[in-house]
Amino acid sequence: MERHDLPAARIPKRWYNVLPDLPRAPDDFLDPRTREPVGTEYMERLLPKALVAQETSPERWIAIPEEVRAAYRLWRPTPLYRALALERHLDTPAEIYFKYEGASPSGSHKLNSALAQAYYAKLEGHERLVTDTGAGQWGSALSMACSLFGIKALVYMVRASYETKPYRRHFMETFGQEVLPSPGPHTEFGRTLLKEAPDHPGSEATAVSEALETVRLNDGDRFSMGAFAGHVLLHQTVVGLETREQLEELGKQPDFLVASVGCGSNMGGFAFPFVGDKLDGRDLTILAAEPAACPTLTSGTYRYDFADASGLGPMARTYTLGHGFVPPPIHSGGLRYHGAAPLVGLARHEGIIDSRAYAQKAVFEAGTLFARLHGLLPAPESAHAIRAAMDLAVECREQRRRAVIVFCYSGHGLLDLGAYGSYTAGEMADTEPYEAALAAGDPALAAPAGR
Repeated sequence: MERHDLPAARIPKRWYNVLPDLPRAPDDFLDPRTREPVGTEYMERLLPKALVAQETSPERWIAIPEEVRAAYRLWRPTPLYRALALERHLDTPAEIYFKYEGASPSGSHKLNSALAQAYYAKLEGHERLVTDTGAGQWGSALSMACSLFGIKALVYMVRASYETKPYRRHFMETFGQEVLPSPGPHTEFGRTLLKEAPDHPGSEATAVSEALETVRLNDGDRFSMGAFAGHVLLHQTVVGLETREQLEELGKQPDFLVASVGCGSNMGGFAFPFVGDKLDGRDLTILAAEPAACPTLTSGTYRYDFADASGLGPMARTYTLGHGFVPPPIHSGGLRYHGAAPLVGLARHEGIIDSRAYAQKAVFEAGTLFARLHGLLPAPESAHAIRAAMDLAVECREQRRRAVIVFCYSGHGLLDLGAYGSYTAGEMADTEPYEAALAAGDPALAAPAGR
């Protein structure tokens, strides 16, 4: 169980906005009814005004409010470790480092944005933030953040996770917040889905639809996103900024940056502060690791699609598997979203980000090995990044290449023991229906009409 602590970083005073450094601006969000670009009034009915402003800000650096930095001090800066035991096990000439985000009070990187969103909502006088959550990491983070800033949260939790990951639900409830299964009987959209399929497992897209329906019916509510939006990725850049400073203190430059991707919050936050280096000509590979059951960047198409299953929310151009696609209830619940964050999708489309998809047994094999070597049990989502980093290290061994591989350990897996129990008992199956559904012409994967 060996890992080496490396130099500590300082908590950043500013978030990094990647927009000014991208080859082009992302495409506009579209109103789902008119298919025209949405205006400020439309977005401010959904989100706090400060977050709407951050979505399109031309400023490269945006100051972090001192109240948010004070909350960050609960656990930030986070450590950068070198995975020496994994290097030896793989007999690789590559150096492997990981940024450890599992030390946050909620157990993952998600709190970086949750605190900012709760702060702005409180500042603007909103009564409640309504959100969706897959495996529960985001719901846990927002529940804690809202409690710290004295506002309410309502969390629609994907039913498959609501039933199989009760401890994250209990975590949210401990902070006095309400958690409902999605789909469920509390919204018109949820009731419709349950009428058609009483055992519907839900998805991030169904939970988003129910959250949006609730916000539209209650003037005091605002929608909160754990990924997808540009302001979320902006807040997460504290991860990459700290990583960059820590590597510079070691005199190291990364050759590979690796992060898991469901929608893209930890990938954007971890890798975007290095994008300028790549665009300036540095030989840097930024690799997204995603589940084979929901391979958005690997198998999706770059086009406009709805962000939610019902088509209530704005349309965005990004990589998508189709808003009607319901991924199977794999154990990496946080990666079960049909579309990538538009900024991540744009980076993929422009050749800045590469991607690979992994079956879940290979992912849990990597997560289990990592735990035995380093004494840290990764979340299933984080284990995707470990799997990809291991594969890169083996490729470096075969090529006799000395390289620096850095991955984002986005959260711990201490509330995912049921999933690890399934793996160690030999009961876990690889479920990869997406390619089969695509080949069969599943209508749920069809592109929406319009642009």
